[in-house]
Amino acid sequence: MKKVNRPNVLLTGTPGVGKTTLGKELAQRSGLEYVNIGDLAQEGQLFDGFDEEYQCPVLDEDRVVDELDEKMVDGGVIVDYHGCDFFPERWFHIVFVLQTDNTNLYNRLESRGYTGKKLQDNVQCEIFQTIYEEAVGAYKAEIVHRLPSNKPEDLESNLEQIVQWIEQWMKDNN
Repeated sequence: MKKVNRPNVLLTGTPGVGKTTLGKELAQRSGLEYVNIGDLAQEGQLFDGFDEEYQCPVLDEDRVVDELDEKMVDGGVIVDYHGCDFFPERWFHIVFVLQTDNTNLYNRLESRGYTGKKLQDNVQCEIFQTIYEEAVGAYKAEIVHRLPSNKPEDLESNLEQIVQWIEQWMKDNN
Protein backbone atom coordinates (compact mmCIF):
# COMPACT_ATOMS: atom_id res chain seq x y z
CA MET A 1 0.00 0.00 0.00
CA LYS A 2 1.35 3.44 -0.86
CA LYS A 3 2.23 5.90 1.89
CA VAL A 4 -0.79 8.01 2.82
CA ASN A 5 -0.97 11.21 4.86
CA ARG A 6 -4.37 10.50 6.41
CA PRO A 7 -5.78 7.23 7.75
CA ASN A 8 -8.75 5.23 6.49
CA VAL A 9 -11.32 4.45 9.19
CA LEU A 10 -14.04 1.79 9.08
CA LEU A 11 -17.19 2.28 11.15
CA THR A 12 -19.16 -0.93 11.28
CA GLY A 13 -21.86 -2.57 13.39
CA THR A 14 -25.41 -3.85 13.20
CA PRO A 15 -27.91 -1.53 11.45
CA GLY A 16 -29.21 1.01 13.98
CA VAL A 17 -26.11 1.32 16.19
CA GLY A 18 -25.32 4.89 15.10
CA LYS A 19 -22.64 4.50 12.41
CA THR A 20 -24.05 7.19 10.12
CA THR A 21 -24.56 9.77 12.86
CA LEU A 22 -21.01 9.15 14.10
CA GLY A 23 -19.50 9.04 10.61
CA LYS A 24 -21.00 12.33 9.40
CA GLU A 25 -19.97 14.18 12.56
CA LEU A 26 -16.52 12.58 12.51
CA ALA A 27 -15.98 13.74 8.92
CA GLN A 28 -16.85 17.31 9.93
CA ARG A 29 -14.48 17.29 12.90
CA SER A 30 -11.58 15.44 11.26
CA GLY A 31 -11.71 16.71 7.69
CA LEU A 32 -11.71 13.13 6.39
CA GLU A 33 -14.11 12.15 3.61
CA TYR A 34 -17.24 10.25 4.67
CA VAL A 35 -18.56 7.39 2.50
CA ASN A 36 -21.81 5.65 3.37
CA ILE A 37 -21.74 2.36 1.43
CA GLY A 38 -25.55 2.20 1.23
CA ASP A 39 -25.64 5.64 -0.41
CA LEU A 40 -22.71 4.82 -2.70
CA ALA A 41 -24.44 1.63 -3.85
CA GLN A 42 -27.72 3.48 -4.41
CA GLU A 43 -26.06 6.23 -6.48
CA GLY A 44 -24.07 3.78 -8.61
CA GLN A 45 -26.73 1.03 -8.66
CA LEU A 46 -24.13 -1.38 -7.24
CA PHE A 47 -26.63 -4.13 -6.58
CA ASP A 48 -26.85 -7.77 -7.48
CA GLY A 49 -30.57 -8.51 -7.15
CA PHE A 50 -33.22 -8.07 -4.46
CA ASP A 51 -33.69 -10.02 -1.22
CA GLU A 52 -37.42 -10.78 -0.96
CA GLU A 53 -37.16 -12.03 2.62
CA TYR A 54 -35.57 -8.82 3.96
CA GLN A 55 -37.14 -6.54 1.34
CA CYS A 56 -33.88 -4.87 0.37
CA PRO A 57 -31.42 -4.82 -2.52
CA VAL A 58 -28.41 -7.16 -2.41
CA LEU A 59 -25.08 -5.34 -2.49
CA ASP A 60 -22.66 -6.25 -5.29
CA GLU A 61 -19.58 -6.32 -3.04
CA ASP A 62 -17.06 -6.68 -5.88
CA ARG A 63 -18.40 -3.61 -7.67
CA VAL A 64 -18.37 -1.62 -4.40
CA VAL A 65 -14.71 -2.54 -3.86
CA ASP A 66 -13.87 -1.61 -7.46
CA GLU A 67 -15.72 1.69 -7.09
CA LEU A 68 -13.88 2.65 -3.90
CA ASP A 69 -10.40 1.22 -4.42
CA GLU A 70 -8.71 4.28 -5.91
CA LYS A 71 -10.12 6.60 -3.25
CA MET A 72 -9.03 4.24 -0.45
CA VAL A 73 -5.45 4.02 -1.77
CA ASP A 74 -5.16 7.81 -1.33
CA GLY A 75 -6.25 7.65 2.34
CA GLY A 76 -8.38 9.98 4.44
CA VAL A 77 -11.68 8.10 4.12
CA ILE A 78 -14.27 7.11 6.73
CA VAL A 79 -16.30 4.13 5.49
CA ASP A 80 -19.68 3.33 7.09
CA TYR A 81 -21.28 -0.07 6.51
CA HIS A 82 -22.85 -2.88 8.54
CA GLY A 83 -20.69 -5.55 6.90
CA CYS A 84 -16.93 -5.53 6.80
CA ASP A 85 -15.36 -8.81 5.75
CA PHE A 86 -15.47 -8.10 2.00
CA PHE A 87 -13.36 -4.92 2.17
CA PRO A 88 -9.65 -5.49 1.50
CA GLU A 89 -7.66 -5.65 4.75
CA ARG A 90 -5.09 -3.21 3.28
CA TRP A 91 -7.69 -0.43 3.14
CA PHE A 92 -8.08 0.32 6.84
CA HIS A 93 -5.76 1.64 9.50
CA ILE A 94 -8.39 1.22 12.22
CA VAL A 95 -11.82 -0.41 12.57
CA PHE A 96 -14.47 0.68 15.06
CA VAL A 97 -17.38 -1.67 15.78
CA LEU A 98 -20.27 0.24 17.34
CA GLN A 99 -22.37 -1.73 19.80
CA THR A 100 -25.75 -0.96 21.33
CA ASP A 101 -27.73 -2.70 24.04
CA ASN A 102 -30.59 -4.79 22.67
CA THR A 103 -33.48 -2.71 23.98
CA ASN A 104 -32.07 0.46 22.40
CA LEU A 105 -31.36 -1.36 19.16
CA TYR A 106 -34.82 -2.94 19.04
CA ASN A 107 -36.46 0.47 19.52
CA ARG A 108 -34.25 2.17 16.93
CA LEU A 109 -34.89 -0.51 14.30
CA GLU A 110 -38.61 -0.62 15.04
CA SER A 111 -38.80 3.16 14.55
CA ARG A 112 -37.13 2.62 11.13
CA GLY A 113 -39.93 0.26 10.17
CA TYR A 114 -38.07 -3.01 10.69
CA THR A 115 -40.45 -5.86 11.55
CA GLY A 116 -40.55 -9.64 11.89
CA LYS A 117 -37.54 -11.66 10.81
CA LYS A 118 -35.52 -8.59 9.72
CA LEU A 119 -35.93 -7.01 13.18
CA GLN A 120 -35.25 -10.27 15.04
CA ASP A 121 -32.20 -11.19 12.95
CA ASN A 122 -30.58 -7.77 13.44
CA VAL A 123 -31.11 -7.84 17.21
CA GLN A 124 -29.74 -11.41 17.31
CA CYS A 125 -26.75 -10.26 15.25
CA GLU A 126 -26.02 -7.73 18.00
CA ILE A 127 -26.57 -10.23 20.83
CA PHE A 128 -24.09 -12.67 19.28
CA GLN A 129 -21.63 -9.87 18.39
CA THR A 130 -21.62 -11.12 14.81
CA ILE A 131 -20.15 -7.93 13.31
CA TYR A 132 -17.38 -7.77 15.93
CA GLU A 133 -16.46 -11.41 15.22
CA GLU A 134 -16.52 -10.66 11.47
CA ALA A 135 -14.20 -7.66 11.98
CA VAL A 136 -11.72 -9.61 14.13
CA GLY A 137 -11.72 -12.36 11.50
CA ALA A 138 -11.11 -9.93 8.62
CA TYR A 139 -8.56 -7.51 10.15
CA LYS A 140 -5.64 -7.64 12.56
CA ALA A 141 -7.17 -7.85 16.05
CA GLU A 142 -5.11 -4.88 17.28
CA ILE A 143 -6.82 -2.46 14.86
CA VAL A 144 -10.38 -3.57 15.78
CA HIS A 145 -12.02 -1.64 18.63
CA ARG A 146 -15.50 -1.81 20.15
CA LEU A 147 -17.33 1.40 21.04
CA PRO A 148 -20.55 1.67 23.06
CA SER A 149 -23.33 3.54 21.27
CA ASN A 150 -26.28 3.78 23.63
CA LYS A 151 -26.72 7.42 24.61
CA PRO A 152 -25.77 10.91 23.36
CA GLU A 153 -22.79 11.01 25.76
CA ASP A 154 -21.38 7.90 24.02
CA LEU A 155 -21.48 9.72 20.68
CA GLU A 156 -19.47 12.63 22.07
CA SER A 157 -16.99 10.35 23.82
CA ASN A 158 -16.55 8.21 20.68
CA LEU A 159 -16.00 11.30 18.54
CA GLU A 160 -13.34 12.63 20.90
CA GLN A 161 -11.59 9.27 21.07
CA ILE A 162 -11.54 8.76 17.28
CA VAL A 163 -10.49 12.35 16.50
CA GLN A 164 -7.64 11.95 19.01
CA TRP A 165 -6.63 8.67 17.37
CA ILE A 166 -6.67 10.30 13.88
CA GLU A 167 -4.55 13.22 15.08
CA GLN A 168 -2.04 10.86 16.69
CA TRP A 169 -1.90 8.68 13.57
CA MET A 170 -1.19 11.73 11.43
CA LYS A 171 1.61 12.86 13.77
CA ASP A 172 3.15 9.39 13.77
CA ASN A 173 2.90 8.91 10.00
CA ASN A 174 3.81 12.32 8.55
